[in-house]
Amino acid sequence: MTLGRLRPDNFTLAIAGAVLVASILPAVGTAEVVLTQVVNLAIAILFFMHGAKLSRAAVIAGLTHWRLHLLIVASTFLLFPLLGIGIRALGLPLPPELIAGIVYLTLLSSTVQSSIAFTSIGRGNVAAAVCAASASNFLGIFLTPVLVSVVMRTSGVAISMDSLESIVLQLLLPFILGQAVQPWIGGFMKRHSKVLGYFDRGSILGVVYLAFGHAVIGGIWHHLTLTMLAALLAVLFGLLAIVLATTTWASRVCGFSREDEVTIVMCGSKKSLASGVPMANILFAGLDLGLLVLPLMIFHQIQLMVCAVIAQRYAARAEAEAAAEAAAAVEPAA
Repeated sequence: MTLGRLRPDNFTLAIAGAVLVASILPAVGTAEVVLTQVVNLAIAILFFMHGAKLSRAAVIAGLTHWRLHLLIVASTFLLFPLLGIGIRALGLPLPPELIAGIVYLTLLSSTVQSSIAFTSIGRGNVAAAVCAASASNFLGIFLTPVLVSVVMRTSGVAISMDSLESIVLQLLLPFILGQAVQPWIGGFMKRHSKVLGYFDRGSILGVVYLAFGHAVIGGIWHHLTLTMLAALLAVLFGLLAIVLATTTWASRVCGFSREDEVTIVMCGSKKSLASGVPMANILFAGLDLGLLVLPLMIFHQIQLMVCAVIAQRYAARAEAEAAAEAAAAVEPAA
């Protein structure tokens, strides 16, 4: 493992910058009201863009591999939530908001970009990864609010009908509208994906800034100690390790190919910061989101670092297998 692989990505550094700015200069008064409206509009546009970028052809092609998708969905929306419930039951010496944040991250959908990117690096089934990651994000719009209402009710966190209405109007409706116009603007989205990616990340940074601004005003840095951070890191590393081991084991027991195993491991072990932070902003409106979204923000970086190493190992394994096959093909001729 090299130090370069452990270096935070630019987006994570930008998130850290947003937290720093919010810690020094949180938005208050009129500035907070205006910025909240701007961020809400940006999130709606963000999910419109997600809908417009999602290729229907890729979804239809990938849906035929139902066993692979079933295993990924089971990991994302069954294994992860069960582990979250188990962590909550341990009674760890962490603030209730952090415990709720850990549980919340286990209820989210998988990532899109990083799942596909790591599948490609690991020489996996990229077409299936595109479908699986996209489908996970779409299902998450429906399943995450339901899971939050069921699983987190006992944590003192519940969602209201107003929250569900906000989910529909701010997330689902823009996504559907994006899908409706996808045949006409999908090509434009792909050609300008880099520029649109900046908007994607910018909207998330806005939510993070507002969330931590509220948390700073509420005294987050007075309640969060280094011991708590160390304990949180240990829990999140353990959570990811269990999911990675389970998805790898399940892939091999079910007889999937190496390429499909890569896809299952990479798509089934991720949690989406891009969907999770905006959704938390709606589901938990009025609550202190600083501590609640902190586990998701840290888990985001952990999954990138760890999966980058695993993807490289899968790639090395694929190269070794290819070299062995080439050598075996040459021997008879010799």
